[in-house]
Amino acid sequence: MTKLSVNVNKIATLRNSRGGNVPDLLKVAKDIEDFGAQGITIHPRPDERHIKYQDARDLKKLVRTEFNIEGNPIQSFMDLVLEVKPTQVTLVPDAVDAITSNAGWDTVKHKEFLKEVISTFKSNGIRTSIFVDANIEMVQGAALTGTDRIELYTESYAHEYAKGNKKGVLAFTEAAKAAHQLGLGINAGHDLSLDNIKYFKENVPHLLEVSIGHALICESLYLGLENVINMYLNKLK
Repeated sequence: MTKLSVNVNKIATLRNSRGGNVPDLLKVAKDIEDFGAQGITIHPRPDERHIKYQDARDLKKLVRTEFNIEGNPIQSFMDLVLEVKPTQVTLVPDAVDAITSNAGWDTVKHKEFLKEVISTFKSNGIRTSIFVDANIEMVQGAALTGTDRIELYTESYAHEYAKGNKKGVLAFTEAAKAAHQLGLGINAGHDLSLDNIKYFKENVPHLLEVSIGHALICESLYLGLENVINMYLNKLK
């Protein structure tokens, strides 16, 4: 079964919009685990507009499943991850002003930088993953950095699926096969939803984990958080 890691950035966004501690991010994360999710993901950004660096420290004390911290490995992010020591760090090439993640790494151009960063995290016992497009060259480049896993950037799949083009998954099928042959674990995330997750899971082999936040939280407004998590778990079997 593919693991479901729930990104709680949107909970932090809602909390921050009014100040105070409503909704309580830590309680929501605990509830998400109690409802059956196998991981919690956060993506702190330098301006702390949703997840705050202190949230990462507080969640480390609470999370009982896998704890995944995503972000661009600037020095402040690296310092945070090395302090918190989550289960996994996912490296994402976000610009400082990015609203959300919008591209995978050029693993060829940035190979030496990624090798250095990944070596630092792995020497501290933190599993590493690199955010990449469904591109065989980028997957091959990722394998040369020493990373444990890749996370396939799935926005293009979701976009094509919404238009009725199910062939949009084929690049991800091939990328996953190539990654597996190179000894890489495979995660995926971005714009995955209840509508498109089952087809993706059925057509992308060796899928270890998906990270889902925006869609899952939006769907929960209508269907309820516990119900939605269990719907995802059923689709990921």
